Amino acid sequence: MNTPREFEHGGNVYAAARLTGAALGDLLDYSANINPLGLSPAVRAAVQAALDSVVHYPDAAASALKTAIGKRYGVDPALVTCGNGAAELLYVLCQVRRPRRVLLAAPTFSEYERAARAAGAAVEYFPLPEEDGFGLDPEAFAARLAGVDLAFLCNPNNPTGGLLSRAAVETVAAAAARRGAWVVVDESFLDFLPAAADYTCRPLLGAYSNLIVLQSLTKFYAVPGLRLGFLLADRAVGDSLDRAKDPWNVNTLAQAAGVAALADDAYREASVAAVAAARGELASGLAALPGVRPFPACANFILARLATTTAPALRQAMLRDGILIRDCGNYPGLSPAYIRLAVKLPAQNAVLLAALAKNLKGGTP
Repeated sequence: MNTPREFEHGGNVYAAARLTGAALGDLLDYSANINPLGLSPAVRAAVQAALDSVVHYPDAAASALKTAIGKRYGVDPALVTCGNGAAELLYVLCQVRRPRRVLLAAPTFSEYERAARAAGAAVEYFPLPEEDGFGLDPEAFAARLAGVDLAFLCNPNNPTGGLLSRAAVETVAAAAARRGAWVVVDESFLDFLPAAADYTCRPLLGAYSNLIVLQSLTKFYAVPGLRLGFLLADRAVGDSLDRAKDPWNVNTLAQAAGVAALADDAYREASVAAVAAARGELASGLAALPGVRPFPACANFILARLATTTAPALRQAMLRDGILIRDCGNYPGLSPAYIRLAVKLPAQNAVLLAALAKNLKGGTP
């Protein structure tokens, strides 16, 4: 079944390869926000070492993985629910909680809406104004929580790159608690920030039983094909999710990869430094292109507005050059004037910028 246009994502390199006839390795994918350092050698070795174990069922308790998550993020492993990607946990959560009304920022990650609607919820949007850099006003968001059962916050927000302080998240969590609502904070891109520890809302978990923290491990550790993520929540919430999901939802290779990735401090530090440097250079390069306005970014992607062409037209032109970019026209709150670009390494970014310059001029070299 084809994915509806409003829920299409970037990163579909297989479809691009079929369409263009190119080999996967010949495509430069700027449409998916994956760590440009690629697979950690430690993760590669761990997956290879675990291959013989696939003759057994995975550890349903994901014990070693939960312990590794607890150590890396400073949380009680008993609060951890592991998922076949963070997206799986969104769907299980919505099916278990069965919210009637859900509040989302607009624009934000589309799977929140899709998971909510799959559970029968009505979805309301909280518009993020472009004139404010798509920033979210926590007080105004909190004021919209009356009658809402579940609210989602993405921090940093995909695709805008907006970042909320811990105090801002607490404002929303406290207001939601007074109204009997739940708040899910998706921190899937927070690991890319040098000061991630200052922004995470994990320290608020003990004070707010209505707070749920979602985290993907596939973006930062470059393992989207393995599918790996986790959720932190009150034990009662975790127990309800465990009863509702497949007991073997995280496969053996993904568990081994997660344990190795979370222990790889050198890879993590190198990734943060490389992305921070490349992001600044890429943002400057984009700003120098005529008709391109990049918005401030803090993670491994940049949202930009086009003034002289449309995202669908530019996407098609770039695809002919073997480069995938994200057309953001299907995000509520955005139009076909917006694109999102992943942050890669300087040599790759130079190729991207040259192709953008050519295609923004109508394809003239």
